[in-house]
Amino acid sequence: MLLVIYIFCLVFLSYLAGSISFAVIVSKLMLLPSPYSYGSENPGATNVLRTGNKLAAFFTLLGDTAKGFLAVKFLPVCVLPDTALLVHAPVATGLALIGVLLGHVFPIFHSFKGGKGVATAAGGLLALNLAVGFSVLSTWLIVSFVFRYSSLAAICASLVAPFFVFWLTQQLELTYLVSVASVILLLRHKGNIVNLLNGTESKIGSKGN
Repeated sequence: MLLVIYIFCLVFLSYLAGSISFAVIVSKLMLLPSPYSYGSENPGATNVLRTGNKLAAFFTLLGDTAKGFLAVKFLPVCVLPDTALLVHAPVATGLALIGVLLGHVFPIFHSFKGGKGVATAAGGLLALNLAVGFSVLSTWLIVSFVFRYSSLAAICASLVAPFFVFWLTQQLELTYLVSVASVILLLRHKGNIVNLLNGTESKIGSKGN
């Protein structure tokens, strides 16, 4: 029972951390319009880039990545006792990843209207395992460079993430949890999938939707 309480606290705190929207914070600090008011109306770095302010987009990307990394890297250590963490470390870190991702996607501080979660998931994966994180990030970079679609790169990275986790860690429980995170990301991109199939998806740096 005590372990269940610890796990609940871990997921809840991760969710709160994920609910901090750096797109909103950076836009306010740099006197830009709300990311909810233009483009895709998505509070993420790709949409902030549509303002033409590359520095704001960079800080948004950095903040969203950092919150994913910090939540997964440090919250399990802070919340769970040493004995529980020793036994349940893969599960704890995987649940922290899901918690911070859900917070970004459905932020309690912004009427549950969040971003797609790509940068936050990337930060979390880097915290889980550097090799996994860099492998998934490399997939995103290659696809985005070749095709110039941020959404397509995110979809491809989401699909390969569980395979990299299993291949590089051999941890089945962690693979299952990362698969859940991947499903969340794919569901958040269902509109983009339709646009890609219809040929109406905006490319990186585009002013459109």
